[in-house]
Amino acid sequence: MSKRYKKEFDFSYALGTAVVFELMTRRPESARCVYVHPDATKGDALDRLVALCNSRGVQVKYETKIFNVVSQKENCFVIGEFEKSDGTLSSENSHIVLVNPMTGGNVGTVMRTALGFGFSDVALIAPCADPFAPDVVRSSMGAIFSLNVHVFSSFGQYRDAYPLHGLYPFMLDASTPIGEIRFTPPYSLVLGNEAHGLPKEFASYGQCVRIPSTDKIDSFNLSVAAAIGMYEATRRKQQSK
Repeated sequence: MSKRYKKEFDFSYALGTAVVFELMTRRPESARCVYVHPDATKGDALDRLVALCNSRGVQVKYETKIFNVVSQKENCFVIGEFEKSDGTLSSENSHIVLVNPMTGGNVGTVMRTALGFGFSDVALIAPCADPFAPDVVRSSMGAIFSLNVHVFSSFGQYRDAYPLHGLYPFMLDASTPIGEIRFTPPYSLVLGNEAHGLPKEFASYGQCVRIPSTDKIDSFNLSVAAAIGMYEATRRKQQSK
């Protein structure tokens, strides 16, 4: 039975051929079913996806109802239904920590960017956008299936779980520009809410980081700031080799 996604479900949906490919390639064990719209353009990509599903023992269904229920986008012709899994972050890896991010598109973009820069662990501090919502999964372009993503009830809970990670909170009034920061792994790049940034108490946590900008803007978008932070941290790592 087709159901519109709700956060309390133990499953979610991957929307679009490219995203479903990521599901079937990176985390096929969590795939429950793949739906193909009867009007989907036949071709090599779809043939390869169906063959991949068959090889993984995942049922392919051809129907239209689920597309009317789950996806509001006219250009979506493939949907993957998958079981959600709350990943455990590695204590050895550096982390991206998003404190109360509320915009799903930002969360998905940060996940995709993290994967691109070699980060495999993303922590979200509640309240926050649901990382398994279909629009977030889609905005990550399926990167979520290659990452460990865990939602913590508070920053304190995250800190208790990973006390040895060096903290690098990104704050507007931080005294040290990012170009002067030495990132010592394992570390946590900590970024705040889109509208309010990090609470003031984060100024006393670890080494605060400022991204210099002109006075023409108040701040960078969350996903942009995260990308700058990840780029700088990985660039320093490469230079030190």
